[in-house]
This record gives sequence, structure tokens and C-alpha cells, in this order.
Amino acid sequence: MSQICLYLDEDSVEKSLITAFRNAGLDIVTVADVNRQSYPDEEQLIWATEQGRALYSYNRRDFYLLHTEFLTAQRNHAGIVLLQQQRYSVGQQLQGLLKLVTTRSAEDMVNQLVFLSAYIEKS
Repeated sequence: MSQICLYLDEDSVEKSLITAFRNAGLDIVTVADVNRQSYPDEEQLIWATEQGRALYSYNRRDFYLLHTEFLTAQRNHAGIVLLQQQRYSVGQQLQGLLKLVTTRSAEDMVNQLVFLSAYIEKS
């Protein structure tokens, strides 16, 4: 079973978040790392899937719809992790992601849409 690798879209590229994820040893790539800013959401999801990376985004509405469209059309994706940006701190997001990557594999994430809130402990 392989570890979940992530692709952070434009909505989730806060410098402090990226630094925290990388310092924790998470395997992440951002849209800026690969010069994919301003690409449509569907192309971002396709690229992430081609790279074997689950897409991480605050854009819940659009990626929830894309997830549904992909499943309806029997198209695969490598997984989508969604959350509300304003609701969780960088520390809470990191805690949730660490829990996610220790309890699920990259294989488990295929065609799955996960709300990170399910992995963040309420305080």
C-alpha cells in the first residue's frame, strides 16, 4: 500500500500551509511547483490523477460536482480531499492530513471524495 501523495490546487496554496505540510514529511506538489496556475478544475483533477496524486482543495462545490461527473462517466481519479478554508487553522489541517495518510492508502483514495473535517479532532 502506498502513501497518499497530494496536489494542492490554487485555492490552497498558502505559504504557511505548504511549509507545514512539507516539514511534516507529506508528499505534496502545488500548482505553482508545476506551472499549472489558471488551468480549469477538470484539467487539474486529470493531471493530479495522471501523477497519482489526490487533489487537495478548498473549492468544495466545483470539485464535489467534478467527482460526481467522473463517477457517472466511469472515469477514475486519484482522490479528492476537500475542506472549508476559513474553518480550520494550518495546524488543524496538518493534524487532519496526518491522520488521513496514516489511516488510508493511495489505493484507498481512488475515486473517493473525502472531507478533511472527518479527520480533524474537534476541540
